Amino acid sequence: MSPASLRDTVLRAAVDHIAEHGPDGLSFRQVAADAGVSHQAPYHHFTDRRGIFQAIALEGFTMFTAALRAAEQRTDIDSSTALLHGYVDFALEHKGHFRVMFRNDLTHIGEDPTLAKVADESFDVLIDHVQRALGESASVDDIRDRTVMMWSVAHGLATLLMDGPLEHKVGPVTDREALVRAIAAHSGLADPTTSK
Repeated sequence: MSPASLRDTVLRAAVDHIAEHGPDGLSFRQVAADAGVSHQAPYHHFTDRRGIFQAIALEGFTMFTAALRAAEQRTDIDSSTALLHGYVDFALEHKGHFRVMFRNDLTHIGEDPTLAKVADESFDVLIDHVQRALGESASVDDIRDRTVMMWSVAHGLATLLMDGPLEHKVGPVTDREALVRAIAAHSGLADPTTSK
């Protein structure tokens, strides 16, 4: 197995383990067993847990930015609802990444300039969207407040769906798309003039 292939195999095993069990109990020994490699193999590419978490977050934020940009291209719904969909869909389709990406205690994102840059790029998609939606007359405070609201709604809904308490309390979600549209409308995120 080539070094790049071994690194990818170890990373995939870690992501899969985190998706199912969460990141807190992750051990290199378990990752190696899941990947079917020697227990020393992960150390050749990731010096410690922080290293593997940073690699997962870097990969995750790169995919996340692409997913948000793709979501903005939807034409069947307004762009704010589309971004909410993109955020929630990414979280549920990439649980292993998502469970790590926003955990500064795991990634120490501020200590890795490359990771910080990639994470900022995904946030910039949201900021740019809000600036366009509010127009040139919007104040910095308006842009900040709207951005925080959109992020809070998206992240909260994604987390509640991913970890299960939402369905436990309100029952099965049989149509996630309809739920996201309803949340966007009720929260005031959807633009009624462009909703399809």
